Amino acid sequence: MEEGRTGDTATEPSRASMPVTPAAPATAVAAVGPVGTAFAGPAPARLPQGPAPRTQPILRPKVMLMVADAAAVTASAGLAALAVRRWDVHPGADSELFWAAVTTVPLWLAIFANQRLYNTRFIGRRIDEFRRVVNASLFGTLGVSVTANFVKVLPSRTGLLVLLVASCLVVTLEREVARRIFLRLRSRGRMVRSVVIAGANPEGRDIAAMLQAEPWLGYQVLGFVDDHASSEEPVPGVPLLGGVAQLGGILREFPNASVIVAASAVESAVTNRLARDLLDQGVHVELSSTLRDISSQRLTVRPLGRFPIVYVEPVTRGGWRAWAKRAFDLVAAAVGLLIASPLMAVVAILVKLDSRGPVLFRQVRVGRDSEPFSVLKIRTMDVDAEARLAELREQNEADGPLFKMANDPRITRVGRILRMTSLDEVPQLWNVIRGDMSLVGPRPALPHETEEWDSLLTQRLRVKPGITGMWQVSGRSDTSFDDYTRLDLYYVDNWSLATDLAILAKTVPVVLLRKGAR
Repeated sequence: MEEGRTGDTATEPSRASMPVTPAAPATAVAAVGPVGTAFAGPAPARLPQGPAPRTQPILRPKVMLMVADAAAVTASAGLAALAVRRWDVHPGADSELFWAAVTTVPLWLAIFANQRLYNTRFIGRRIDEFRRVVNASLFGTLGVSVTANFVKVLPSRTGLLVLLVASCLVVTLEREVARRIFLRLRSRGRMVRSVVIAGANPEGRDIAAMLQAEPWLGYQVLGFVDDHASSEEPVPGVPLLGGVAQLGGILREFPNASVIVAASAVESAVTNRLARDLLDQGVHVELSSTLRDISSQRLTVRPLGRFPIVYVEPVTRGGWRAWAKRAFDLVAAAVGLLIASPLMAVVAILVKLDSRGPVLFRQVRVGRDSEPFSVLKIRTMDVDAEARLAELREQNEADGPLFKMANDPRITRVGRILRMTSLDEVPQLWNVIRGDMSLVGPRPALPHETEEWDSLLTQRLRVKPGITGMWQVSGRSDTSFDDYTRLDLYYVDNWSLATDLAILAKTVPVVLLRKGAR
């Protein structure tokens, strides 16, 4: 028998930008303008050494994106013209449609701007950006039709339909390429926004640590302002710059900086006064929601009298969504087993030739509602693996109830390759067909692990365990037990079909790049 490894399921939060990983705290952002003298106060206690960070001009990436959008619309017009040339018998219809679309490119860009496609606050999530791209493409195609009719040209209906579909696809692809380029530039310290965090309590420190760990989010933390902090460096590398009253002096030193207010660290009266004065000066102000583990997709700000209230959308795990998830699991697992069957036959032969023992390994895991089930895997360890576990406990490299070793001596030669490629997880598709597991869900835990869980972590048993999940695509064996707990609970609390699809999409590169596999 063998002990399951920490990353024993085949492979979301950005984070994304969150991102099928946990979302950053919800924020409210104001417009940018010159910085004034609000909260002038005395000089800051300690400012970061060196010159103020250089901020990439705001207009330059927007202009680059507009040029890319124009090229994408032109390419879509070319595809539509080719379709008309092939399917429409009217001579000259292809060139008429092409030039009608190209001459309206400025109109398309104006529509993109109207749909907030050049405002990062509205397109942080891919699903939001795609929805706005579809709306813009619809209005852009309508604009082509109206413009063509205005000059007595009747565009092909087939061409207009192809133009609509092509523009949706081509612009979405172009935007994804642009997103990846911008993320890479931010990771290298370019196109970043300097920010001061108001509040050095645990929430403020967590925000700073997150922004430090994930530079692709595009923030450079200058430091904290807090009236009650006891440490000169609340987070390693992020100094305490002074009290809240000194914020004006700090912003004069860094005129391009914005402010993130940790809502739980600052009294509401101070927050209101701070936000009002900073917004009057044109400073970006972002306010955390304090709901760290609630997806931003479930948050809606609405007025309640004179108070802005954040409504939290409940999670619906039953109904048609549950049926859709089950149907998708059945179809995908059946197709996956069918495709993988020849490869699994070869793997079975290699396992038998490499070491004595059965090909398949069965182990009791804890499923939904604490129901035990037998998980299936290709055997990757010696048959006496569980008997040898006690002698290896002192070499455990994991925290919490998990067990992992970088060079576990119980793993066979073939088993090490299977683990690196996650091929040992393929038999779990049969568990999915049986209904014990889902394609996406929390990691299936061992019974002795659940004995050490607290009441909060037990909530992960409200859903079926999965072959892949947020924890798996976030590093598997490279993540801590705290991350394991937070990511699994985040999935349980924020489950949706879109989240499952995003996690499955992220699983492919994680498996191919062998991130966290041991």
